[in-house]
Amino acid sequence: MDSLFDESAERARFEHAPLAVRMRPRTLEEFVGQQSAVGPGTLLRRAIESDELSPVILYGPPGSGKTSLARIIALATEAHFAEVSAVASGVADIRSAIAAARQRLGETGQRTILFIDEIHRFSKSQQDALLHAVEDSLVILIGATTENPFFEVNAPLISRARIIELTPLGDEEIGTLIERGLADERGFSHAVELDPDAKESIVRIAGGDARVALTTLEIAAASAAQRSSGERPRVTCEDVAEATPTRSLPYDKDADVHYDVVSAFIKSMRGGDPDAAVYWLARMAEGGEKPTFIARRILILASEDIGNADPQALLVAHAAFKAAESVGWPECRIVLAQAAIYMALAPKSNASYRAIEAALSEVRSGPARHVPNHLRDRSYRGAAQLGRGEGYVYPHDEPERATAQRYLPDGLESGAFWQPGDAGWERGRARDTTAPSSEDER
Repeated sequence: MDSLFDESAERARFEHAPLAVRMRPRTLEEFVGQQSAVGPGTLLRRAIESDELSPVILYGPPGSGKTSLARIIALATEAHFAEVSAVASGVADIRSAIAAARQRLGETGQRTILFIDEIHRFSKSQQDALLHAVEDSLVILIGATTENPFFEVNAPLISRARIIELTPLGDEEIGTLIERGLADERGFSHAVELDPDAKESIVRIAGGDARVALTTLEIAAASAAQRSSGERPRVTCEDVAEATPTRSLPYDKDADVHYDVVSAFIKSMRGGDPDAAVYWLARMAEGGEKPTFIARRILILASEDIGNADPQALLVAHAAFKAAESVGWPECRIVLAQAAIYMALAPKSNASYRAIEAALSEVRSGPARHVPNHLRDRSYRGAAQLGRGEGYVYPHDEPERATAQRYLPDGLESGAFWQPGDAGWERGRARDTTAPSSEDER
């Protein structure tokens, strides 16, 4: 601090900061969770403890500890720690930070750690401005992002940094943070009581987000204090409910959680779990997803994963799609739930998917194969004179309305592409043919 006045002002800002800010860990020992990323013996922990950090991008959901980890590094390192927010900064700010780092390194030999919060919000040109400085070790980059860096961060920058993924905190870890907030002098210092049921409610609401947990505790404690009449406030479930009238689970329609939830929805239907399918459907509905987007996923699955094991599934899926187009939220939630449950319970076969993929592979990489002469078009004048279509047997003229004549080009045999599944309508429907080749016919 430059003066006692500055120190006093800083202390006042800290005292009036939100509980989540005041309770940020100061050391790795205080840091809760993320053992696989920064636990004892991990590469990142050794790098922090030895002050030999290399560029990293911290990737994880809100409240998983990205900023807290950066603050711990700032306190532990002998390097200069500079911070830039991608929300409020531009290329000029980056270049200024790099120029200062270059001057600092040249004059004093001190390295610079540059922390960029929400780095995914930087444009391509802003990210490109960092490349040479990171490559030449003018700055040691710590980027923090809630979005998948492989989607949102330039590939050249990713290649120069190590990706560290942080995950949502577990219920026990959230509970530890709540207890610490109640007991620590930076928090309530035992001045507030918390009912066990209220604690469980906060843990459930937090959903692995430390910031949400501590913010909910702080607001609920303020509510309890208003009722306490000077007594020691006791936080109840009613206080927690008042602090969080609505619960919002993460679902960004253009981000990572979106794709994860959609993937879980599809895989739940494919795996035959109607409860899981409806749960993930509800997550998408509550997140404001377009009903036609959900209906398209059901429509695709009806052919890809059910196919002819239950041909009715495609009709159900198509009807659901048309209903989603016509009705919209909230009523179409029932239609989509019905369709999703039907798909989950239907017998499964991916034979159609495998058949078209195998046929496409043959068409793209196999030899040129000719249409057998008896299948060639003879509808135009002169076709008979050229011998086109000779030998074709009209199936409806046959007793069983079918014929064993050859339909595949030479070099391909029945079963080359379609292998029927063993469930539902498709079971046992392999075509048995001993049709001669075009060579034999001639």
